[in-house]
Amino acid sequence: MTKLTYEFLKSLPKAELHCHLDGSMRPKTIWELAEQHKVKLPVDSEEKLADYLQVGETCASLTEYLKPFDVTTSVLQWPDALERATYELAEDAAEENVRYLEIRFSPLLHVDKGMKLTEVVNSVLRGKKRAEKDFDIITGIIICGLRHFDPDTTLQLAELTTAFKNRGVVGFDLAGAEIDFPAKDHKEAFFLIINNNINTTVHAGEAYGPRSIHQAIHYNKANRLGHGTRLFEDGELLNYVNDHRIPLEMCITSNIQTKSVPSFEKHPVKFYFDMGIRVTLNTDNRLISNTTLTHEYQIAVEKYGFTAEEIKYLIVNGFKSAFLPLKDKVELLQRVSKELQEKGLSIRKDYI
Repeated sequence: MTKLTYEFLKSLPKAELHCHLDGSMRPKTIWELAEQHKVKLPVDSEEKLADYLQVGETCASLTEYLKPFDVTTSVLQWPDALERATYELAEDAAEENVRYLEIRFSPLLHVDKGMKLTEVVNSVLRGKKRAEKDFDIITGIIICGLRHFDPDTTLQLAELTTAFKNRGVVGFDLAGAEIDFPAKDHKEAFFLIINNNINTTVHAGEAYGPRSIHQAIHYNKANRLGHGTRLFEDGELLNYVNDHRIPLEMCITSNIQTKSVPSFEKHPVKFYFDMGIRVTLNTDNRLISNTTLTHEYQIAVEKYGFTAEEIKYLIVNGFKSAFLPLKDKVELLQRVSKELQEKGLSIRKDYI
């Protein structure tokens, strides 16, 4: 029997689809960028920074969870900072054998010091390109609209996304607080995205119920759902998601911290997987949640009893749900299948 230790899980090829750039920085990098660009931080030493930025299970809400982002975005206002953060995130992911990584961010959060939106995106793409050259990883960039911004602003970001289509940007997202900021208000931006044949993912069902998921699917035509933890509250909608093979980008640790799920015991990840829903595991924010993708897989094993047989299909779900052209996806899946087989985890050919 295969022992699913942390080191074994780390050695497996993995895909991560839901990872925020500004929530996944290295504390050392934040400290050094703050010194370089004369940014005042809320603590007086590098050693205190991680403790300040990382939230635990005592975090009270999504609103509290989002507070550290004021610090991380404050040092991501220059081209060199964005390029470095992107490069290092891909490096950290590659170190734990993440073969495919989608990095998401909202360019509008990085213009406080005068950068143009195009300059912001180009800086991130430079980091992506360097990382792919140096490490065994493929990366895609997702541009995020924010629910609490004016819909016209979201439309502007959608236009930016279309301009960078086929240049490293692989999708468009809607993030931010769900309550009082319905996804349907931003349908014009998604209309532009959809009509340009660009992939969509929407944060939904994290801090608000099935109605939010319904809007994400039917108003914003989401190809994937960010989180979707409250999908179980509407059985008919759950079956629709399953029938249409809409993947869920699940982030277990983050979901507990933001209180979208009250406890590990009540997290629906195993229920969804057992139902046949295309569940994927992700970190959400590596720094803020103090996690890695390997750790998320370890939680799946230790808290929900995922077996080796189930873990291998959980891994394949991530690659199958990637915003990649079919030809590239099939080639990557064939490579991953071979690697898993070498680890004693063979995949049915019809599943690929």
